[in-house]
Amino acid sequence: MSAPVRLGLAGFGTVGQGLAAILAQSADWVARRLGRPVAVTAVAVRDPAKQRAVPLPAGARVVADPLELAHAPDVDIVVELMGGLGKAHELIRASLENGRHVVTANKHLLAERGAELFALAASKGAGLYYEASVCGGIPVVQTLKESLAGNRIQAVTGILNGTSNFILSRMTKKGLSYGTALKKAQKKGFAEADPTLDVGGFDAAHKLALLIRLAYGVHFPLEKLPVTGITAVTPLDIAYAKEFGCEVKLIGQAKMVDGRIMAGVHPMLLSKSYLLAQVQGAFNAVRVVGDAVGAVMLYGQGAGGLPTGSAVLADIMALARDGAAPNNTGFPEKTLPLADILPAEESCGRRYFRFTVEDKPGVLASIAQALGDVGVSIHQVVQKVDPDASDESIVPIVFMTHTASQSQVDQALARIREFPYVKAEPVHMRVL
Repeated sequence: MSAPVRLGLAGFGTVGQGLAAILAQSADWVARRLGRPVAVTAVAVRDPAKQRAVPLPAGARVVADPLELAHAPDVDIVVELMGGLGKAHELIRASLENGRHVVTANKHLLAERGAELFALAASKGAGLYYEASVCGGIPVVQTLKESLAGNRIQAVTGILNGTSNFILSRMTKKGLSYGTALKKAQKKGFAEADPTLDVGGFDAAHKLALLIRLAYGVHFPLEKLPVTGITAVTPLDIAYAKEFGCEVKLIGQAKMVDGRIMAGVHPMLLSKSYLLAQVQGAFNAVRVVGDAVGAVMLYGQGAGGLPTGSAVLADIMALARDGAAPNNTGFPEKTLPLADILPAEESCGRRYFRFTVEDKPGVLASIAQALGDVGVSIHQVVQKVDPDASDESIVPIVFMTHTASQSQVDQALARIREFPYVKAEPVHMRVL
């Protein structure tokens, strides 16, 4: 059997331990599939003596400084699993400068600095693989990069964050408030003590930026991506969504509209007949539509040590096979062009509105008139008393509209906010 593939592992947290566990359990199988064994020869950790669920790989030397892995003579592939933007960026950049292949699960770094790092990798003939960066164990990167390479991608739509999906699932199934559902997620280990990246939609945005790069061969600057999180979603809105036959999900979507890319991350109402609406708990799913293949759906665990470690190992094995000609982005250009972005105000779709108003004659008609004046056509209206309301003179009015542009929506909301009988900030969500 050939010489082993030697790994320098930076970081030994949940994903690093997941990778080590798979390598320990399946060493013979991996060697058979690859034709050579895979071994961790060096590992960078802050505290080697720390008690861990999975021990540090046997025989691996321990280094204090991760940057040593970029130059170590006994390392073929650097595996960056530290996370963050500082030291991880230094390590990946130094490794690529040396022509050394890198595998990473760091979606935040790649979303922020990917244009720079992919260009460097291409100039050095080095691999920069990142399957684990998007939706953990779901092979969506490989699918877009290889399996659907002959398709012009029309749309990529997904539940890209398991924490938010768990919270919304609990709010839907158990009638919990956002705060209570968040505490449940934290207790189960699905949410961090500071959950902002997840519930604010930013984690999903990082993943969507990478999917856009793979699907369309362009760089979509992260700051150009509209993002809305789930913190303002209420049980009342979820209850109304049910009345319309829908579920509320945090959706990341990119689609081609007349040659430009419309993209964003937002809570959306989905018909319960959609497969994405049926994805519950901490699971992820991605739906890709290609011009030749049609719709393809990928579903699975988007986080966790073993699922994400599985994706990391797949990249290691792929680089061991095709490292002489790595396929980092699915496109031959060293530097991908900037995306031609559809301005947010031109994005179109159906809308859900909830207005909290005084219960008096003419209110519904005047709001409907304000929507109609800017060209927003109403599809359905629901008005009923909120059983939890402390003041029965204040009621919610809910509208579902036909397709409208964001510009029309903004104009209507600006006018409606000024009405004296509107007693709270209007709630607005997209409808997929």
